[in-house]
Formats: sequence, C-alpha cells, structure tokens
Amino acid sequence: MGIKESIGKVIMDGRTLVAVIFVAILWRAVISLDGEIALWESMCSGIALFIFGWVLFAYMYLKSKNLEGWVMSNWIYQGIAVSMVSINIYVVIYYSMRWFELLHVEAYPQMDYLFRNIRYIALVVFYCAVIWSAIYLKKMHEDYISLSREKGLLRLLSPYLYVRGKKLREMGIKELIGTVITDERTLLVIVGLAFLWRTVISIDYNIALWESMCSGIALFIMGWLFFAYIYSMSKKQEDWLDLIKVYHGIAIGLTAINIYVLVYYGMRWYSLAGLVEEVFVPLDYLFRDARFFALAIFYCASIVLSKFLKRAYEEYRLLSAEAESSKLSSQ
Repeated sequence: MGIKESIGKVIMDGRTLVAVIFVAILWRAVISLDGEIALWESMCSGIALFIFGWVLFAYMYLKSKNLEGWVMSNWIYQGIAVSMVSINIYVVIYYSMRWFELLHVEAYPQMDYLFRNIRYIALVVFYCAVIWSAIYLKKMHEDYISLSREKGLLRLLSPYLYVRGKKLREMGIKELIGTVITDERTLLVIVGLAFLWRTVISIDYNIALWESMCSGIALFIMGWLFFAYIYSMSKKQEDWLDLIKVYHGIAIGLTAINIYVLVYYGMRWYSLAGLVEEVFVPLDYLFRDARFFALAIFYCASIVLSKFLKRAYEEYRLLSAEAESSKLSSQ
C-alpha cells in the first residue's frame, strides 16, 4: 500500500472521524470559555471548515467522473457533491461576513457565541457523516461490479436493469403522493417558491415573527420528513449492508443540519417575540435569506440523492436475483 492509499485509509477510518468531532468540540469549548470568540479563533474555525468542505466536494466530484462500471454510483456521488455545494457556499458567505464585520445579529445576541458553537459542531458532524457515507458508497460500487462480472452481458446492460417506472394511473394514493413530492420538477418549484418567499418578506428589511415562523416551520417539515423517509428506506433495504451504512451516514448528517435549524429558529423566535432589541442592519437580512435559500436547496438536492439510492438498490436486487438464478440453473 502506497503513502497516498495509507493516508486515504486513515482519513476514511471511522475512528478518525470520531476523533475529528471530539477535537472540534474541545476546540470550541476552549475558545468560548470567556464568552467571546476572537477574530483569529473564528478564522481558524472557518479555514478548517473551508478545507474540509471543499476538499470533500472535490473528492466526491472526481469520484463521480472516475468510477467506471456502474452509472448509478456516479449519479450518487454527483448527488452528494451537489448537496454539499449549498452548505459549502453558506459557510463561505457566513465567515466572509463575520470576518469583515458585515454580520451583526443572527439569532439571539446575548447567546451568539453559544449558537456559533452549535453551528460549528453541526457542520463538522455533517462533513464527517458525508465521509462515512463515502466509505460505504465505494464498497457498494465494488459489490455491484463484483456481482455484475458473474453475469457478463448484464454488466453492459446494468444502466437499463431498472424496472420500468409505473405510470401515475398505476400507482396508489400513497405512492402517487411520494412520487410527485420527490419529482425533480416539484423540487425545482419548491426552490423557486423559497426564493420568491424570502424576496417578498425581505423587501421592507423587516422580517416579522409570523414570517420567520413560516420559514422555520417549512424547513422543519422538509428536514424531519426527509429524515423519516431515509430511516424508513434503511429498514426496507436491510439485505444490502453497505447501502444501510450509507443511509445511516446521510441520516446523521441530516440530523446535524436539522438540529442546527431547530436551534437557530428557536433562538430567533425568542428574539423576535420582543424580548430583545436589535439594531437595523440590512446585510443581516440578506444573510438570513441566503441561509434559508441554501438550506432549501440542500434538502431538495438530498431528496434527489435518495432517489438515486433507491434505484441503486433495485438494480442491485435485480442483478442479485439474476446471479442466483444462474447459479441454481448451472447446478
């Protein structure tokens, strides 16, 4: 094993990821002892997240281009990369505004340092969860290629093994609703509505409590319903262990983002309830809009990713059945 492979194996090890999260918690605990976060401390935190996020994005993108033999694994890697872009851009916008003192009020001024710590830990957990998913996604690809080699021609036909999709009139009500909600066109409409909504409520640079509650509740519904969907899918596809691990990684990363959203809006609503006086700063509103839009894109991109995982399972199951049938017939 070469140096490059050895370093990659260490980085992708589960114990390394646990150590990274522990170090992140310890770092934020130490720099927050005095209740303030200095510029150099914020810069160290931000640069670490920049490197973490964009190097991981580059890895996922290159994997989607370099892997051969199964088109679904390329699509899954692309789905993860797209999901990461919105979070990475949000991190860049946040730290850029923070370092240049363009951002003043986020959620609850008196507890700002605590909220910043929660966000930092949530982002680190999210990135580590993505790495965890990537470990088992690679194993999924290897499993499928190994199985497809036993079938010869089926390896060439693997992109077409997916069972013909049902027409809308052939579906039950539950299946129909799920199909419509997870359709790419529906998700594009959701992203468009999110952009329009935040534009309208921010025209007067005054986001009222009810407007913030509508935004927050919409994100809660998207985030936690998607978490429930991922959990249910992992229970239905328990016969492919590597895929289950990928689902677990997605669920952990999604939980981290959902908790961040929950904490932010909880503190924000407390502030908007009239218990805290705020100074009017237009760029604060712009940042809140950018955050909402980034989270909406993240959730929608993650839903598309889940469709790729479902299709990958159905292709794998069909190929496994074909391979098993061939073994029985040859005996």
